[in-house]
Amino acid sequence: MQITDTIFYVAILIMSIVIHEVSHGFMAERFGDDTARNAGRLTLNPLKHLDLFGSILLPAVLILSHAGFLFGWAKPVPYNPNNLSSRKWGTIWVAAAGILANFLIAIIFGLIIRFSLGFSLPPAFYFITSAIVVVNLALGIFNLIPIPPLDGSKILFSFLPDSAFSFILAYEQYSLVLLLVFIVFFSDYLYPILAFLFNLVTGLAF
Repeated sequence: MQITDTIFYVAILIMSIVIHEVSHGFMAERFGDDTARNAGRLTLNPLKHLDLFGSILLPAVLILSHAGFLFGWAKPVPYNPNNLSSRKWGTIWVAAAGILANFLIAIIFGLIIRFSLGFSLPPAFYFITSAIVVVNLALGIFNLIPIPPLDGSKILFSFLPDSAFSFILAYEQYSLVLLLVFIVFFSDYLYPILAFLFNLVTGLAF
């Protein structure tokens, strides 16, 4: 992949991550917690959200190494679960908001591609829209994985009984190791899911 394509993909990834994080903050505010707004994080300004490694370096390495999956992360938008009107369901919806935002973006641009296939549009149009779909599908799928600090773990933990508290603490202690192991050894298994969903929403082969 050319360096210009790499920069372009990273730019799409950064903005998709920003939307993902801001969605967490807006959902938390809807449930009564304004921590994100008070911290100035309910903004689409990427400089407020960027994590050097997760938002720029890791995605660039994955693209340049032709990895089968593209993902990354930003600085988490802060929220206080104690301020939520419903701690359990508020936490679930706050965690799910980012994932749903990415899937919604993928569906919107996927449908744009699907309904434009009969027109003679320039290749750049399909390159841009396809990249947006791929990046947002990848983010949505990746964040469903139940390994902290990914959103899937927050959703899972919210359904566990109070007696599982010690298990959750132990699980979180090894979360970084588990996440790295997953990225190195198992992330390629997400590729077929990504390819299936891309074809489903766009009508194109991945």
